[in-house]
Amino acid sequence: MKDLTNKVAVVTGGNSGIGYASAKEFVAKGAHVVITGRNKTVVDTAAQELGVTGIVSDQGKLEQIDNLVAEVKDKFGKVDILFLNAGVANFSPVETATEAHYDGMMDLNVKGVYFTVQKFIPILNDGASIIFNTSVNAVLGMPDSGVYSAGKAALISLSRVLARELAPRQIRVNAVSPGPVATPLYGKIGLTEAEINGFGTVLGERILLKRFGRPEEIANVVRFLASDDASFITGTEITVDGGLTVNAVIY
Repeated sequence: MKDLTNKVAVVTGGNSGIGYASAKEFVAKGAHVVITGRNKTVVDTAAQELGVTGIVSDQGKLEQIDNLVAEVKDKFGKVDILFLNAGVANFSPVETATEAHYDGMMDLNVKGVYFTVQKFIPILNDGASIIFNTSVNAVLGMPDSGVYSAGKAALISLSRVLARELAPRQIRVNAVSPGPVATPLYGKIGLTEAEINGFGTVLGERILLKRFGRPEEIANVVRFLASDDASFITGTEITVDGGLTVNAVIY
């Protein structure tokens, strides 16, 4: 059933991974979809494959967020679904992390997301759905993930604040916190194929279901939160991690 028929959905970072899978799911349910990304070639290719509108926009640059909102408003008028998916992941021990490491991720993963939401609020329909892509790293305490984890925790807190602030307009705000998901992300953070495979084997043993998630599995949860099936859900974080965060440390 096409339960998102004629809804307008914006997916930041929708050119790959979870964003791409979510955009595809929205299209399958009847929505008009806009995806964003920083690389024009990649965005254009993804948009053509999905049959959606692709807009090149760097979330780390406020003027480009302004341009994105203006273009979406001009083309669609109002937005019903905002999936804040774009982000980067780079890792470093706290002891050796640089200012550039901190600023680079916080600018994109927190500041950019914060102002993307702020600038879209005026063109959200009453009853719209905002969904943040966060991470189980916000609570796991994984070594070398200090800045990344802090940023994701900040988004979970922001989602709860926005749920309160936007409730008078019946705008629902929720977060999806994936565990390890098989996406191009791991290659982007500088790991070799052997390192990725080794990491996956070790981490897979900690996941109750003994495997990484698939982007489509996260997209199904995103689609649920975007739909009227989740009409009484707001201010909530849904963890989608195959049981990683509940697995006992000691057997």
